[in-house]
Amino acid sequence: MLVEDMTLPHQAKPEGVPDNMNWSAKPRVGAGARVPDGWSCATMWGQIYPARGGNPATNTRIEIRELVLCYLSKKTGKWVTLQQDPSLNGAAYRQDFANDEAITANLQRQPDGTVSVKLTPGRNFHFWPTKAGPARAIIDPTDIAAIGSGFKARLVIDDPAKPDDRASAKVLGSCGGDYWRSPDAAWKADWSNNCDWAIGRFRFLTSEWQVFTGCTADTETIRANPPPLYPDNR
Repeated sequence: MLVEDMTLPHQAKPEGVPDNMNWSAKPRVGAGARVPDGWSCATMWGQIYPARGGNPATNTRIEIRELVLCYLSKKTGKWVTLQQDPSLNGAAYRQDFANDEAITANLQRQPDGTVSVKLTPGRNFHFWPTKAGPARAIIDPTDIAAIGSGFKARLVIDDPAKPDDRASAKVLGSCGGDYWRSPDAAWKADWSNNCDWAIGRFRFLTSEWQVFTGCTADTETIRANPPPLYPDNR
C-alpha cells in the first residue's frame, strides 16, 4: 500500500483540480527529504474530494481518525514518530486551493477524537493534526532521510432516518504533508513559508476503514524498512 500510494495513478481525478496541476492524475514527491534552509517544522495532512464528475451521495459523511507523521532518521536508520493525533482540525478549501481560500467545514466531533465531515458543494476538506498533535512538529532538517504520514477514513451515514446511499458515493482520500518555516509562519502566496514534501494517491473511500498514506522513501527502503504508521494494524 505504501508503495502503491506513491506510484500508481489515482483511482479517479479529484473534482476541481485542473489537469495542469501535476498531482491531478497521480501522486508525486514534492520537496521529499530536502527541507528548505532555515526551516524547522513538518506536518502531515489529508484531503477529501468528490471524484471528478461529482458525488451523487447526499446522505454520506466521511469519518476520519488517527493522524500520524514519522520520519526516517539518517543518524539511527530508525523511524521516529513526530505526530500521533486521534483528532484533527481542517476547513473546506477551494478545490484548486487558489489564494488559500477556505470556509468552515461541516464537522461533527466524537468523544474518542474521531471526526466526521460532510463535504461542502464546490469544496474539498483539507485537514491536519490539532495543536495537541502538534499542528506542526519541530524537526532537525539534517536528520531526515525520508518522511511518511497516514490517516484512516471511512464513509458513514449522515442522517439515520434517510436512505443509506454510501454505495453510490464517489469520494476520494489522499495523504501527504508539508514543511513549514516555523511553528507560527503564515501561508504566503509565493510559497516562501511552506511547501509539500509529497502528495499521495487518491483512492475511493468505502464503508470500511482504510489507511491512506504518503511517503518520500523509495520503494526499496519502504519494503525493507517501512514506516511504523499503524504497527498494530487496527
